[in-house]
Amino acid sequence: MSNIFKSCIDSIEYNDNQFEKNIRLTGWCFFDEGKVAELSILVNKEPIDFEITSIHRPDVLGLYQFHDSFEKIGFVITVPLEHIQFLKKVDVIAYSKNTSETIYSLSHNLLHKYHNRQVFHYSIDDIKNNHGQIVVSGFVYVPTLEHVTIELLNKAGRSVEYTYVPVRRSDVVELYQLDSNDKLIGFQVIFTSVDPKEAYSLKFIYQNDELIIPIIESKSVFSLAKSYIRAANPKRIQNAFNYLTREGFDRFLERLKKGPSQLSDPNGPLSYDEYHEWFNTMAPTSKVLESQKKYHFEFAPKISLIVATYNTDPSFLKAMIDSVINQTYSNWELCIADGSSNNQVEEYFRSHYDDQRIKFKRLHSNLGIAGNMNAALELCTGEYIAFFDHDDLLTPDALFENVKVLQNKNVKFVYSDEDKLISEIGIYKDPRFKPDFNLTLLRTQNYICHFLVVSKSLISRIGAFKSEYDGAQDYDFVLRASEVLKPEEIYHIPKILYHWRMHQASTAANPESKLYAFTAGKRALEDHLMRLRLQATVEMGKSLGIYNVHYEIVGNPLVSIIIPNKDHIDDLDRAIESIQEKSSYRNFEMIIVENNSTDESTFDYYKEIENKYPNVKVVYWKDEFNYSAINNFGFEFSKGDYILLLNNDTEMIEPNSLKSMLGYCQLDEVGAVGAKLLYPDDTIQHAGVIMGLGGIANHAFVNLNRENGGYFNMAFTASEVSAVTAACMMIKRSVFEEVGKLDTDFKVAFNDIDLCMKIRKKNYSIIFDPHALFYHFESKSRGLEDTPEKIERFNGEIERFETKWKDILKNGDPYYNPNFSLRYPGGYYLKSPDEFYANRKEQGGDH
Repeated sequence: MSNIFKSCIDSIEYNDNQFEKNIRLTGWCFFDEGKVAELSILVNKEPIDFEITSIHRPDVLGLYQFHDSFEKIGFVITVPLEHIQFLKKVDVIAYSKNTSETIYSLSHNLLHKYHNRQVFHYSIDDIKNNHGQIVVSGFVYVPTLEHVTIELLNKAGRSVEYTYVPVRRSDVVELYQLDSNDKLIGFQVIFTSVDPKEAYSLKFIYQNDELIIPIIESKSVFSLAKSYIRAANPKRIQNAFNYLTREGFDRFLERLKKGPSQLSDPNGPLSYDEYHEWFNTMAPTSKVLESQKKYHFEFAPKISLIVATYNTDPSFLKAMIDSVINQTYSNWELCIADGSSNNQVEEYFRSHYDDQRIKFKRLHSNLGIAGNMNAALELCTGEYIAFFDHDDLLTPDALFENVKVLQNKNVKFVYSDEDKLISEIGIYKDPRFKPDFNLTLLRTQNYICHFLVVSKSLISRIGAFKSEYDGAQDYDFVLRASEVLKPEEIYHIPKILYHWRMHQASTAANPESKLYAFTAGKRALEDHLMRLRLQATVEMGKSLGIYNVHYEIVGNPLVSIIIPNKDHIDDLDRAIESIQEKSSYRNFEMIIVENNSTDESTFDYYKEIENKYPNVKVVYWKDEFNYSAINNFGFEFSKGDYILLLNNDTEMIEPNSLKSMLGYCQLDEVGAVGAKLLYPDDTIQHAGVIMGLGGIANHAFVNLNRENGGYFNMAFTASEVSAVTAACMMIKRSVFEEVGKLDTDFKVAFNDIDLCMKIRKKNYSIIFDPHALFYHFESKSRGLEDTPEKIERFNGEIERFETKWKDILKNGDPYYNPNFSLRYPGGYYLKSPDEFYANRKEQGGDH
């Protein structure tokens, strides 16, 4: 096999049905350093016209260390066969300037294995089982792009109820050059399996054609290709080529069908156990690092890194110092203040380093963490100060990435993402991918942490570290900074630039080793709230390092609870009674918006409930169903300064829910607050909304157990989010009126998300409050919801939302780190390299 061309076939389709007769080949081919090869096709040794779509394959370019190349080395080739009577052989020829080579030869026997007389093109991309809650994700379409009906079958062949979620699959549309992106060819099938031994299948139906696919064991060509992309590395690719050369294409293809080895779940989201490999794959290449060293910044400020050492292990000290020396940006100084109880650190430093950029000061005594850091600060001459721990490491591009941001001289405060390093074995783990600046989250935990670079002018303004908060001196500093900084002066770099070393004495490995730090953090937070004259109590949270803030209610404002209802009086009664009986906050009114009920018993119930509770009022909506209009109608009858939009299928769990939501909603900067909603089985139904997840927007932490805090305990902590569901949303009356209430163009879907977007556009915050807790009896298995009318309406509202809020969908949710995938329910899974580079290509380069 020649070394000129590198190539691979990912999938082969031989389609022969009423709509199409062709061969479709998906793969990639390049020569030199990622240059595109010209291709031609021979059928039965004769040239033939064919269609080719060139596509980006950043997964392959990345694996071959061509990260800076945007050549479209991938292809989808469609070879028409309508006029071919006997198909014997297909050859794919690659050309460069003066060389050609047959890179694939597909015999009749091999093609016969892929002979497909079905009309369906499909993939089962992901099968996820969360304690019996099954989510099957994939796509299916027919050449006409007409609707395909999906049924879920058990092993007896009987239909099973499930929730159907249509999904837009732009990746498939682009890959196969389908005529329209408006068709929701993707799907999620969600159902509950009570018997772990039960086997399930999906049944695709189009006109007279049917196809049954076992979903637990199935691996489509599409999903297999994805799993190989995820598992691939240069060594594996070389092994694959060796196997192909040695064993031939037929046996190679059989080996491909088995899937890559040593993957925990080749069809599902990446596990955080795979993070070490992920980090090494995504890290800048040596070529990129060399180009950074040569780059000339227009503004090249000196960065002073301050470090307080105390009896530091010499090997840790060396690694820390070397990680600074190896920076691709060179205008730095390292300022070390040593408060050690012996001379070991000083002797090691003096005997091993002679770099004028490193300043070392031996302190006469240990001044504590804050005191030692302040001593290091006194050595600084830089315009910007970076905080660095004595046993941690920087990535080589850490300072370069910060200086890139500091070209905007308005920025005074830059933080980035971090992970942990297992010291003994050199493995990276536990990446901390952070949101953009989130004040509410900061008041529950010091999520800023490392790596932090601030202007020296900011320190002059707010002061240095304070010894009374030793152990949490950095948290106190960040809280004080948040009190004076404007939003445009804070910048988050969503890249891992800092490795927090885990060893026996470190907080990273053993948080209990510094319990005093969490107590100091609580004091720092209390003092921060006191300086801002915010009346609140702070308590330790469910996990070390997180805090719960409970804001006191100012006055006794009226809360108007608006509940739309059509029949379902059992649900409505449960919602009403739970609040009437449990709520610790008592100044509320309930406005039930009757919406075209047909059961006589419903109207009898209305009379009973109004007689029973003087604060309950029923009003009557006479027009067609329009969720937005119905709630707006109910609002006209309300008297409260705060409005709670509430579904009739909810039940209050936590008696302090209204009080907690009202405490947040009374803050000047807050526009709306959403509650934590649980399914009846005590798994999460809503913990905030992530924009772009699954296409438009989806709920965070769906199906997570209520006792699980999720990614870095964010299901336990209050935080700013882009949106919350109106199944339980509190909003200031003034803000509701200011933004024009709910948009009646969104009759069923996205009306609450649209409302939140309008609130945020007015610079108010949206808060997820985990201490406001309700059940939401929205069924996990509601049956098929894919009638043509519903799909048409749903498509229309998708298009309307995408047009109205295209910027946030394009730029991403600021509270959801771009290193997280947008593909999987609940969010907070690692973004795979293929998804990452696809996004990078869409945005036109690296960011």
